[in-house]
Amino acid sequence: MQRRRGSRRSSPAPTARPPGSSRSRRASQVGLILADDILARGFDRIQREVDAMFDGYLRVPKDARSRLVEAMRYAAIGGGKRVRPLLLTATAEIYGVSRDAAVRAGCAIEAIHAYSLIHDDLPCMDDDDMRHGKPTVHKAFDVATAVLAGDALHALAFELLTDDQTSADPFVRAELVRALARASGHHGMAGGQMMDMAATDQQFDLHAVTRLQQLKTGALLAAAVEMGAILGRVVEEGRAHLRAYARDIGLAFQIADDLLDCEGDESKAGKALRKDDGAGKATFVSLMGAEKARDQAHALAEQAIGHLSTHGEEANLLRALARFVVERDR
Repeated sequence: MQRRRGSRRSSPAPTARPPGSSRSRRASQVGLILADDILARGFDRIQREVDAMFDGYLRVPKDARSRLVEAMRYAAIGGGKRVRPLLLTATAEIYGVSRDAAVRAGCAIEAIHAYSLIHDDLPCMDDDDMRHGKPTVHKAFDVATAVLAGDALHALAFELLTDDQTSADPFVRAELVRALARASGHHGMAGGQMMDMAATDQQFDLHAVTRLQQLKTGALLAAAVEMGAILGRVVEEGRAHLRAYARDIGLAFQIADDLLDCEGDESKAGKALRKDDGAGKATFVSLMGAEKARDQAHALAEQAIGHLSTHGEEANLLRALARFVVERDR
């Protein structure tokens, strides 16, 4: 099958009006309302689809494994924003990928994310009691069950990706597996978590914190966009603008997280806040100050949107997501 190029011809840019004009302000307000509507519908749809797919895969057996599967369901169903699956499906949609294939890949990356949170929350790591507004898995069940639930969700991710229902092309399936494995291992998320654990004993500068977060948080966000492009058979050189978009929103996402950790509401966040400051860890906020960090996050979001300039309305959900990551309250 012929591979597709990664960009499309954009519509002619409208003539800019003076920023202070009432028509310009009204157009901007209408644009924000439309973006909010696109985003709300996108989140509602992907949350329902991901929950339904996990529900189908995680049937509770009538034997000793039932406690394990119940813990997997507890972690994977009904919690979280589903940002990563939405990034993946929004990218895949640009290139005409079937919705079922994109959702399956989205569930794979969400399974990795869910497993990482289970393990991050363990007493030997971050030792958290609350996640998504409810007790963490090791609190709701026990530590051993939590470890196994994380392991099993990790395995489920690759079971989903290697199924020919995700793609009939074995080369596409292999590329999906490689992208997710690299993003979740020592080159990505796990490596970033190791750096994060070391941050309590070392003094990290801005460069080190940026690198840490590019791995711990950014790698999976970038993989979501990359995997959507892989499903869409976008050639390697056609993915550069998507990688740049993902890189910028990954950093913006983490800066926003740091701001929420300092200024957020625990009842909305559904987890303990201000832990990094209490542990003496360097963050974007502690190194840059809240105001400069906030400005940087918004600049990165706008820069990410700029990388999508070759696309038309089909990329509006990705544009809305770039703004969402810095404006969210949890």
